[in-house]
Amino acid sequence: MNKRFLNLVLIAGVAAGSVACKNDRENKVESGEAQEAAVATEAAVAYEIDPSASTIEWRGTKPTGEHRGTINIQNGQIMANAEKITSGQVTIDMNSIAVTDEGMDEKDRTSLENHLKGTVEGKETDFFNVQEYPTATFEITGVTEENGEKMLQGNLTLKDETKNIQFPLNNEIGEEELTLKSETFVIDRTDWGVNFGSKSIFDNLGDNFISDDMELTLNVTARRVQ
Repeated sequence: MNKRFLNLVLIAGVAAGSVACKNDRENKVESGEAQEAAVATEAAVAYEIDPSASTIEWRGTKPTGEHRGTINIQNGQIMANAEKITSGQVTIDMNSIAVTDEGMDEKDRTSLENHLKGTVEGKETDFFNVQEYPTATFEITGVTEENGEKMLQGNLTLKDETKNIQFPLNNEIGEEELTLKSETFVIDRTDWGVNFGSKSIFDNLGDNFISDDMELTLNVTARRVQ
């Protein structure tokens, strides 16, 4: 491998890292105090969420790599008129946390899933402690438009913390079906007390830390209630 090629690899790596950091900053959402839930209008129609066609994708990173996975939506209902979503609530099944890393040993996969869920003795509170908090919720507080882009606001409750967030939204509202897909957005997990391995919380972790930033992508399909 010659020196010129090495230099090209280094330049490409720096460029990719710069783009990744920029994207993280652009997609980072700020959490705020919980807001009052939105109230459906009289013209709104109820759409029941189909758990089999709905999921949340997640991604977490650390200096040595990353992990990806999914969390199932347990149930929920979205109210909408012909023009936009007006209100709704989603219940998330935290016991369904799954790791989807390709090529991962099944024993390691199960071990990580159990650690994230908090079903390992002595490590219950490291992450999501599903035995005490089996579900999380997202309650819609509003829908706005910024620079031609729809933004969905809502109260996200994880463990015993509720914070209001907003993120870009794409949705289609039909007579019989409603689909909702967020753009990938980033939250700071420590805002909800998920502190394990955080260098902003604990000192002297060196490179043995886990990023506070957690990527989420919401995919929902809901059917009209007859």
